[in-house]
Amino acid sequence: MKNVLLATSECVPFIKTGGLADVVGALPKEFDKRYWDVRVIMPYYSLIPKKYTDDFEYIGQFYIGCGSNNQNRYVGVFTYVYEGIRFYFIDNREFFFQDYIYSDFYFDIKRFAYFDKAVLSVLPLIGFRPDLIHCHDWQTGLIPVYLKTEFAGSSYYQGIKTIMTIHNLRFQGIWSKEYLMSVTGFEENLFTSDKMGLYKDGNMLKGGLTYADYITTVSRNYSYEIQTPYYGEQLDGLLYARRMDMLGIVNGIDYKVFNPETDEHIAKNYSIDSFRTKKVINKLALQKKLGLTKDKHKFLIGIVSRLTSQKGLDLIRYAFEGIIDTNTQFVVLGTGEYQYEEMFRGYSGRFPEKVAAIIGYDDHMAHEIYAGCDAYLMPSAFEPCGLSQLIALRYGTIPIVRETGGLKETVQPFNIYEQTGVGFSFANYNADDMLYTINYAKKIFFEKKRCWNKMIERAMAEDHSWKHSREEYENIYNYLLGETFE
Repeated sequence: MKNVLLATSECVPFIKTGGLADVVGALPKEFDKRYWDVRVIMPYYSLIPKKYTDDFEYIGQFYIGCGSNNQNRYVGVFTYVYEGIRFYFIDNREFFFQDYIYSDFYFDIKRFAYFDKAVLSVLPLIGFRPDLIHCHDWQTGLIPVYLKTEFAGSSYYQGIKTIMTIHNLRFQGIWSKEYLMSVTGFEENLFTSDKMGLYKDGNMLKGGLTYADYITTVSRNYSYEIQTPYYGEQLDGLLYARRMDMLGIVNGIDYKVFNPETDEHIAKNYSIDSFRTKKVINKLALQKKLGLTKDKHKFLIGIVSRLTSQKGLDLIRYAFEGIIDTNTQFVVLGTGEYQYEEMFRGYSGRFPEKVAAIIGYDDHMAHEIYAGCDAYLMPSAFEPCGLSQLIALRYGTIPIVRETGGLKETVQPFNIYEQTGVGFSFANYNADDMLYTINYAKKIFFEKKRCWNKMIERAMAEDHSWKHSREEYENIYNYLLGETFE
């Protein structure tokens, strides 16, 4: 039996702000339990629903110190089994009992430095010694550093391998080296440019990328992009140097949760064989619910997203008057930066029969949008992987994407001559290029309906489940544990 521990700051179904939670929640369930014991460890947030915490089992407690500014910290440990996977929760009310998951970086760095040391410290107490610890994003970046410095002298920890997965390189856990020394207990020699140092600061993610035995990120294309200055967020040199120990693995989606044949959230279930007559029922139901003109012949574009600059919303702002015409409708669901929330509220007010803006998050509505729209727009400035385009493909809602990161890797552009492809794409981060691509998609939708329906068939036939991703992770795990690739 091979033991693997996934360390994360969030995980479904307990807590979620983004795709990281989906990945860590889905991946462990894919492994064959005859050979793999995969478990998850995360903070015990007060925001975790009571229906789960009521059944948490207390294991024990102790205290740790993490530097002069992070001393004598309580560590409580709880456990819970969900869908056959054992989860561990690190309890500290000062750090994790707030009405938010993430705070300002100053406080987050302190509490996740504590969390990373706690992860290693609890292992003897919980009686689970992992052969490998799989760390996710900057919040767990210090686990490989602690393992190869402060914990290296203990025979218990020797031989434990680590993987560092980058979900979004933009967020790294950067602050002054003096502050990081005070909340970690690390010596100054760890903050040189070849270790955790970044100019005069310290960098938690860089520590993980330097000390981990292997690095993964969430699409192969993104793994190449981040080795360049444009996408590398000042770590391109390090990532290029470690390119032989790095692999991009596209995320999957849960095919039980996202299944138009069985989805209880949508008005009418449909399949690859019945979408021609049944998918439109979801469109009409969505139009009615949102107060849009009820007309199956309209071209309905959807977005379910965090409303941030990363998502290419400036392009939409520039081109919106061109996107919305007599035959086009637009629906957006999400929260984020105030300027974009107000932008979409404004469009909804100006075009009430064409535009609907739901500022918030509603999982039920998200499923209705994936099922009811004709096209799904993702003009991202960068996108490490992206899950929304995979869900859209599953529901036969054609993605219109910018060719970056996982979007380029997963959305093959439509070729009218070869009758291939599952969506539409544009290369430059340019609003005119985006508008041209949207208009080309409309042309196919309105004038070549047979081509459009064949595209939906190809989209729904693709397999973006976790099976393929799990196989690649399993190969890396085996490689690090001294076994050969299959």
